[in-house]
Amino acid sequence: MRFFSDNAAPVHPAVLKAMADVNVLDTAYDGDRWSKSLDARFSDLFETEVRALWVPSGTAANCLALAALCPPYGGVVCHRDAHIQNDEAGAPEFYTHGAKLMLVDGDGAKMTPDAITATLDAIAGDVHRVQPHAISITNATEYGRVYTPAEVAAIGALAKARGLGFHMDGARFANAVAHLGCSPAEVTWRAGVEALSFGFVKNGAMNAEVLVFFKTDLADATLIRRKRAGHLLSKGRYLAVQPLAMLEDDVWLENARAANAGATLLASGAGDRLIHPVEANEVFLRATPDEAAALRAEGFDFYDWAAGEIRLVTSWDQQAEAIRPLADAIAAL
Repeated sequence: MRFFSDNAAPVHPAVLKAMADVNVLDTAYDGDRWSKSLDARFSDLFETEVRALWVPSGTAANCLALAALCPPYGGVVCHRDAHIQNDEAGAPEFYTHGAKLMLVDGDGAKMTPDAITATLDAIAGDVHRVQPHAISITNATEYGRVYTPAEVAAIGALAKARGLGFHMDGARFANAVAHLGCSPAEVTWRAGVEALSFGFVKNGAMNAEVLVFFKTDLADATLIRRKRAGHLLSKGRYLAVQPLAMLEDDVWLENARAANAGATLLASGAGDRLIHPVEANEVFLRATPDEAAALRAEGFDFYDWAAGEIRLVTSWDQQAEAIRPLADAIAAL
């Protein structure tokens, strides 16, 4: 009955087992063999050499990545509705020691090269203005929209032409890849992405995300920043094994496919209430306060978004029989 957030979903059994299996005396911090294996395992997944660091939250992953790409006196171009703008309590500015977020509009929280270019061209190149140093996109976006490899590549080409770093907030990266049916490489480094915040918590992990650097020379300084930020946990093996367990047998991808399918089912009875195309595991609907109250009276839990809008999020563990009652209730409004 809960469609509030995939953050509240259970931990996948494979993750719990992996954490139990490493519940033995071992090396502290990131010196254990599981933490040391992340580089190789994620290099295999992305078909290129990467550096992969565990971190305990998506906010930490995003902001450590931005600190690696942007100096304190620089700016990061992002969508006006990006998570780093609206939902991280100033953490990007805190971690970068003052970098400015430069906001761009776009349907479904997606930016286009033209919109980014217009923002960049409006910034005078003199000492009085903050100069852009990086671009950050979210895939899937805050409205559940997915950037295709071609769309990412177009922004990547712009970033390269302008000498800007390129970060992808992938809190729901698995959902985006599941929707696209492409390789992880195709929608990241092959399209110009230099750093990826690879989300696992929303998809079945307990408290581990992975910061993936395709520009590998950014990792060394980030190791120090991670420690300085208080995110070098003493028992890092418990974080390292979570993504490793989810990569095994493509658990991460199967979970995302299940969540996406749930959202498609949920949207099946929405009709013209649907605000955005459903491409991942989020559904945004038009609903009056009375209609939202009626759904809640039936026991359904969800998030009020903008005025007259609600957000519904499906999780990896929700079966069709758990989702169908809400789809029917929406259709019956």
